[in-house]
Amino acid sequence: MKVHFIAIGGSVMHQLAIALKKKGDIVSGSDDEIFEPAASNLKAAGIFPENFGWFPEKIDSETEAVILGMHAQKDNPELQRALELHVPVYSFPEFIYKRSIDKKRVAIGGSHGKTTTTSMIMHVLKFAGKDFDYLVGARLEGFDSSVKITDAPLIICEADEYPASVVEKRPKFHFLFPDIAVLTGIAWDHINVFPTFEIYCEQFKIFIEKIESGGVLVYNNRDEILKSIVEKCDRKDIRLIPYQIPAHSIRDGITYLEKEGKQVPLKIFGDHNLSNSEAAFLVCKELGIGTEVFLNAISEFRGASRRLENIFKKEDMSVFRDFAHAPSKVKASAAAVRAQFPNRKLVAILELHTYSSLNENFMKEYHGALDTADIAIVFYSRHALTIKRMPFLEPAKVKAGFAKENLIIANDKNELLSVLGKIDPHDTNFLFMSSGDYDGLNILQSLQLT
Repeated sequence: MKVHFIAIGGSVMHQLAIALKKKGDIVSGSDDEIFEPAASNLKAAGIFPENFGWFPEKIDSETEAVILGMHAQKDNPELQRALELHVPVYSFPEFIYKRSIDKKRVAIGGSHGKTTTTSMIMHVLKFAGKDFDYLVGARLEGFDSSVKITDAPLIICEADEYPASVVEKRPKFHFLFPDIAVLTGIAWDHINVFPTFEIYCEQFKIFIEKIESGGVLVYNNRDEILKSIVEKCDRKDIRLIPYQIPAHSIRDGITYLEKEGKQVPLKIFGDHNLSNSEAAFLVCKELGIGTEVFLNAISEFRGASRRLENIFKKEDMSVFRDFAHAPSKVKASAAAVRAQFPNRKLVAILELHTYSSLNENFMKEYHGALDTADIAIVFYSRHALTIKRMPFLEPAKVKAGFAKENLIIANDKNELLSVLGKIDPHDTNFLFMSSGDYDGLNILQSLQLT
């Protein structure tokens, strides 16, 4: 196919472009800015745009598909050109479905744990020597990209609920029509897109309706909201497989997973990751992977990038970096580190960076999220608020929302550095949680560890 990407520089968009180029498609793309690592990846693949900007002439009557990235606007001249020529325009997930219509499709959805659960399944399938395609939102050890599109009979997709494109406002996971679906839990997020919790929940009900007849839904029945939605769904034509946290033990800072009389040490930890591993186990079982193979594989799983990633370790301290930003994720990550190392002081540093987390009306959702931390720090920069065109978030509102005694608020990187510099690092774990970068903060340098 001759395929053109509008906004090719996106973190997942550029990976799809490269995957299609490898498959033999004729690929072109445009963008008004492209950052690393996308720039280097596109250059290496020979599809980096010659000039930044939008060039309608790149789309002609021979163009068979245009893939529209989230960064593009409705009045994008290339989009308008495609519409004039009646060239099919796809959002990312619509195109993924088009290319996988004859494959068995596995889609992992939920407010949290999608990336990790998807990564676990991918890791196990690779360990077992299975041929499969994939789409995942993070870098994973052992995989050279986050998207793979070939002629494999199976595809594993991380399936999020964010809008598919500026034209197609429906959630991405409504376009995948899985044979095997996973829902890890529901916790309100993206309030700039889903203004009420009821509207947010409705998207998951629709996702369940999109599962192929004869398919399977693997769901976390410890989540009461999700459990209620599943129990009320009228799908007699699919199998429902509930899951909970599997049997395990923790000894000397190591978690051991137990199944069918066998026990293996894990390189990951936390109730949320154990729950993710159970979802992955059930999916892999549906795909023909035996328990022994699964245990051998999962014991070597080190986690996806920035998901409770241990970036520094010595005898009496560790530094973890985590992508957590939504309240449920923050609470789960902090609780996991506390449970794994009960005798160490826990310093939790959360950056408010997303539209939801910087919204004054959303603060109450963070109530109790940092209660397990001995020292809790919330950082958010005026710069981030300016970029998002949001009003300044008063520290008093943040403190009231978290309801955490002695919560420390920092609005400037140097202020955060000053706070961190006064903390005794001995017998301490530092947990940095953010979908951003603390205004360019070097985490290890901030703790004088480099």
